[in-house]
Amino acid sequence: MFKLLKTFRSVYETKNFSKAAEQLFISQPAVSNQIKQLEEELAIQLFIRNGRQEIITTKQADILYHHLLNLSDDWEDALQALRIKAIPRETCRIVASNTFAVYYLPEMIVQLISQFPEVSFILEMDNSEQVLDKIEKHQAHFGFIEKPLVTDSIIRQEILSDELVHAGDFSQKLWLVREETSGVFHYTERYFLEQNLNPQKMVIKNNEMIIRCLEQGIGQSIISKKSLTKKITWHSLSQEYRRNFYFIKRQHIESSQLQAINRWIQVYCHKTNS
Repeated sequence: MFKLLKTFRSVYETKNFSKAAEQLFISQPAVSNQIKQLEEELAIQLFIRNGRQEIITTKQADILYHHLLNLSDDWEDALQALRIKAIPRETCRIVASNTFAVYYLPEMIVQLISQFPEVSFILEMDNSEQVLDKIEKHQAHFGFIEKPLVTDSIIRQEILSDELVHAGDFSQKLWLVREETSGVFHYTERYFLEQNLNPQKMVIKNNEMIIRCLEQGIGQSIISKKSLTKKITWHSLSQEYRRNFYFIKRQHIESSQLQAINRWIQVYCHKTNS
């Protein structure tokens, strides 16, 4: 049954039998047979085949998927308990959007390591949508995003405020802008509208690259005040250019260690923002 459920999860997340087969290193017919077997075992239809590669999930598939994520977590906790003598350390995965990951998370992780020396922390950086996706799919335990994204399976809490500023060489026509999925993108677009600008743009998908370019005298940009260096000229913007960071997590956290980390993060962010 575990094998069938593993195959189901891969098909559900990829919405594609061929992609699931590639992930699982088995043939596409094997994936189809395993899904058919699972549907017969449960006496329900999980996927609707539309005659092409893409598939549509049923309501029953949605329910099974969300229960399966919690079951997977419980199974990992059981394995951890069984291995406790051989592997005493628990793993905590934290994923954060660009600005938070570079300028806020390192300060937090120093204290987290001190508070939870028995836990192995794994840190990742992605844009806000990808952070949310990883939390939803239980690929990470906790996330930090700079856009007010939310879904039914995720708990989101506002934690910190961040000031955006106008920085760089103001005499240049070139603007360094983030990609559309970045949290700062719509603030930059708002500035262009307010100032009636239609500038030359260079899209850079990493905040640190923008900072290094600004230090070299290349263009201008809207960036977090937290990321400024002594080499960069800047000026403040209105209160409308203050944004919030959000802490997101799963609704279902069984591990007592992870529950303790969750509580610690909320207290830390409250103290930092006050």
